Amino acid sequence: MKINFNQLDRGYQKYKDEYDKAAISALESGWYILGNKLAKFEEKFAHFIGSKYCVGLNSGLDALILAFRALEIGIGDEVIVPANTYIASVLGISENGATPIFVEPDEYYNLDAEKIEEKITEKTKAILAVHLYGQAANMTKIKEIADKYQLYLIEDCAQSHGAKHGDTVTGAWGDIGCFSFYPTKNIGAFGDSGAIVTNNDEIYEKMKMLRNYGSKMKYQNEILGVNSRLDEIQAALLSVKLSHYSELRNERTYIASKYLQGLKNSKIELPEIRNLSEHVWHLFIVSVAERDVFQKYLLENGIATQCHYPIPPHLSEAYGYLGYKLGDYPITESYANSVVSLPLYDGMTDQEIEYVIEKVNGF
Repeated sequence: MKINFNQLDRGYQKYKDEYDKAAISALESGWYILGNKLAKFEEKFAHFIGSKYCVGLNSGLDALILAFRALEIGIGDEVIVPANTYIASVLGISENGATPIFVEPDEYYNLDAEKIEEKITEKTKAILAVHLYGQAANMTKIKEIADKYQLYLIEDCAQSHGAKHGDTVTGAWGDIGCFSFYPTKNIGAFGDSGAIVTNNDEIYEKMKMLRNYGSKMKYQNEILGVNSRLDEIQAALLSVKLSHYSELRNERTYIASKYLQGLKNSKIELPEIRNLSEHVWHLFIVSVAERDVFQKYLLENGIATQCHYPIPPHLSEAYGYLGYKLGDYPITESYANSVVSLPLYDGMTDQEIEYVIEKVNGF
């Protein structure tokens, strides 16, 4: 049996008629940028998160970049960020000229709240919490620290659509929540797309200008902005997917539960779920000391896997100018050398799930 790491066409086929109808409706409207489809999606998504406002953008990276820009965080400022994250989280900081200050992760792969305060200086302006792999970080403690030191709190929710810590959905804890709707996400579009959510009126108005050349009215440019707008077709398609969120989340939870119950191999370390935090299973991560051998074995048995992420940002060439070296963040580096993502996608069959379990247990 051959099992791809992801199978995006199955997600499309599940609601094909609705997607087709939504796309055609957007095309037939004759209005393709900043129209009613986007306004309706923004309203629905803000309600879904429990925030006052949503601003649709071109990508999750743009959401991060513009979030820091809206808060006027830049040259000379420092931002606390998890060392264990995808590089996009850090790019949002450095693209504005600010300096990322890395903090090690906890046993749930997220920012270790107990290690934040030791990294705060007079230059610290914000904390960026990243809810990695679909599980919320310890937001009760992180928000407590942000409030104590009067720091902005930004959330990278690219992988945590609908996840909660306590009763609060990720994205609603901070000043700004940043989302990606890249096709592989739990609420994924059919191309690059993103958004921010906020409860702050001033941030909301500023983000709308930032995404549209710095203007509220055409040719009246009040601030320096960019072109980062979630288009009407993607907004219409995202509205369809959002309407089926509960079904899609239940399906991912079902697959993850089958893995958690069925995987029994002493060489494979399964993911843990934090108390009070819900997991929406964007990725199913296992830790394996012999990762290369493990991946090769699975591939020989027709199962594709991925590593999220093999090179942590502090060791990337892109951030070589920061001067970090191997060994500076040992927990992060250990994760980078051992984590493997197993196949988990919309439309995955019981037969495929059981085959993965069988082969993993046989390693």
